[in-house]
Amino acid sequence: MIGDKLVITEYHREAAASIYSVFEGELEQSAKPIAITVAGESGCGKSETARVLADLCSEAGYRALVLQQDDYFVYPPKTNHQKRLEDINRVGPGEVKLDLIDQNIEAIKKGNLKEIAKPLVHYEQDIITEEMVTVEGVRIIVVEGTYTTTLENADFRVFIDRNYKQTRKSRLKRSREPRSDYLEKVLHIEHEIISAHKNLADLVIPAPEDERKA
Repeated sequence: MIGDKLVITEYHREAAASIYSVFEGELEQSAKPIAITVAGESGCGKSETARVLADLCSEAGYRALVLQQDDYFVYPPKTNHQKRLEDINRVGPGEVKLDLIDQNIEAIKKGNLKEIAKPLVHYEQDIITEEMVTVEGVRIIVVEGTYTTTLENADFRVFIDRNYKQTRKSRLKRSREPRSDYLEKVLHIEHEIISAHKNLADLVIPAPEDERKA
């Protein structure tokens, strides 16, 4: 997504290193691309951890591609916000084209394409365009987003175990919406949905120690 802001900390570096250490052996042996999802609640560090993980793979000689769930929303961010204001019950997986993410993952895994077409969100312009992404030689697909644990074509699922109350400071650093009663309702709805996905994960990354009582 164009316009996103990443604030990478030691927490994200350590999380990415722990993820990489788990599937490193499988990556060496697999002849096909491996798809890893990084999921969790808003502000938990999905985007940052995915970016660092992709960099670790690249440093090891494996071409990595990051797919962001934010690019696959049905509506661009500001329009989606207005749709939520009209009906808060819209909040949930139905806002995202998860089937399209699965299709893109499947196409990359087949290994017979040089590039794929995927959506691209322009945050400030509030539009969704399309971009062609080179996928030839990709060995690791890192897919990050709130609901990505549910993707059928994922090979390894990571869940960052930080709830929306614990991530408030992180969200503010990334210039997310200011706190409001309405936003708290949205985050609570997401929490109820996403927390149930934790049991589907192959690896759970705990919150920083200073947040675990929040």
